[in-house]
Amino acid sequence: MTTITPPNHIINEEVNWDKTKTIVSKTDTYGTILYANDIFSEVCGYSKVELVGEPHNIIRHPDMPKVAFKALWGALKKGENYHAIVKNLTKSGKYYWVITDFTIDKNENNEISGFTARRKAVPDGVIEKIEPLYKTLLEIEHLKGEKASELYFNAYLNEEVGKSYDEFVIDLFAEETIKENKQQEKQVPEEKMSKIKKGLNWFFFGETDPK
Repeated sequence: MTTITPPNHIINEEVNWDKTKTIVSKTDTYGTILYANDIFSEVCGYSKVELVGEPHNIIRHPDMPKVAFKALWGALKKGENYHAIVKNLTKSGKYYWVITDFTIDKNENNEISGFTARRKAVPDGVIEKIEPLYKTLLEIEHLKGEKASELYFNAYLNEEVGKSYDEFVIDLFAEETIKENKQQEKQVPEEKMSKIKKGLNWFFFGETDPK
């Protein structure tokens, strides 16, 4: 059970944070926080002492549909890596958007013992495209229930996207990264863009190791 009290009100304002940094957390198989790095604490506003031992959903923003997390945890518990675009809630009531990459942690018996999540900021274009989908899913969830929201989500991916959610996220991120760099008159090396398609490893495990 959480010992942290959620913020009294939601502020429709993005928290100011260093978007070059990587947010890192470790949880057990139930989503209980075992470790949080400095930037995680700085961005969400909770101290490490407050975070450790709490369920990770203490930072879940009410704008996030439950089906997004159901798909995420379903994949992780099967030992599959997963990428997700998530809007999180800070202690102050403000928000921040991130893309997440997971590492499956295993014990000496090769059993899943937990998960390591690395989160980084995403281009505004990604948010502009994913936010309307989340809003629709949330409205369906409130009016028709979680099952109806899940059915719509699966149908949307099949009929309008033609990809799994994980593939959709990776491709969307790649497209918007290219677009953003072109607007800034930067050239993205083909090698780097090919790495995006291979799981965003360059993005989360790049030249510097997050502290």
